Amino acid sequence: MFIGICRTGAYTNSCGPDVPCILSSPNFLGIKKEANMKLTQLLMALVAGPLFFNGSAIAQNDQASGAANQSAQPEAGAQQEFRIKHVTPAYWRVTIDHPPFNIFGPESIPQLNSVITQIENDPELKVVVFDSAVPGFFLTHYDFIPPLEVTTRMPPGPTGMAPLPDMLTRLSRSSVVSIVSIRGRATGVGSELSLASDMRFASREKAVLSQFEVGAGFVPGGGPMSRLPRLMGRGRALEILLSGNDINGELAERYGYVNRSFPDAELDRFVDTLARRIASFDKQTIGEIKHFVNIATLPPDSEVGPQWDAFITSVQRPAAQRDIKNLMELGLQKKPDVEIHLDRYTGQVNQPDK
Repeated sequence: MFIGICRTGAYTNSCGPDVPCILSSPNFLGIKKEANMKLTQLLMALVAGPLFFNGSAIAQNDQASGAANQSAQPEAGAQQEFRIKHVTPAYWRVTIDHPPFNIFGPESIPQLNSVITQIENDPELKVVVFDSAVPGFFLTHYDFIPPLEVTTRMPPGPTGMAPLPDMLTRLSRSSVVSIVSIRGRATGVGSELSLASDMRFASREKAVLSQFEVGAGFVPGGGPMSRLPRLMGRGRALEILLSGNDINGELAERYGYVNRSFPDAELDRFVDTLARRIASFDKQTIGEIKHFVNIATLPPDSEVGPQWDAFITSVQRPAAQRDIKNLMELGLQKKPDVEIHLDRYTGQVNQPDK
């Protein structure tokens, strides 16, 4: 049994009176939650290891963001996947900390939304750096375990788009400069967060970027079909999107996927020095420069929003249902080797039967 299609002419993907609603509580594979309980319990056991929290990381002061933002607040007591460190009033670091693989799921959305809202609203902030506390992983793909309806029933954000493209678009448009420091795998959502940020710097030895989704039978949903061609041109963008191959730090630099790659031992020092330098400059001037670069380079919402709709539709098709099921059986979201070599395993599940 597959998940029923739920889409609208806008970008909200919420069920309405004339829209077929999702079947009762299936997950991405169309399996009832009860039938998938053992797998869910196993995954919970894997990710329930001790985390380092900062209770002030996700603040609750988002009054300026309107009712749509208020409905996407972190749940009390939830494990905080994004920790904010105020290096200075003008310079923050946001550390992604969701072991073992930094998988992004529905529970991540309100937490990232709170981070983005704080970035938008802080009067002193000039630059923010995203990094990871989980060795080998920056930020990876969307979580295939929760029921799909948990995602599709989330209200749109302030842009009118679904939460993920909304947050990425707001990060790009913010007057605050955003930098990602990539050490480990940035796949799927991790690649899309990187592309939405203003600058990307990578460990030459340890960074891996990819849009693997084609190998799992579905369309990426966070806007890479609009952002990648603007960075590297049509041919290279299609190579990345249609091959689903891993791109290491050195090749990512050559293609324009990242600004620069560095020997791993030099990455942190460079990023910190650059962030501190930007933070020393006038905030209004920074914002005006970024505003005009945004006009010249950012894709319109009319390009980004439909990509989320295509993701939601395509992930329910038989090809995606088959590929995701096969990947999960091989150990996706459980075995490090599958997450680390996802391009190899997506190739494996698409081989014709012998």
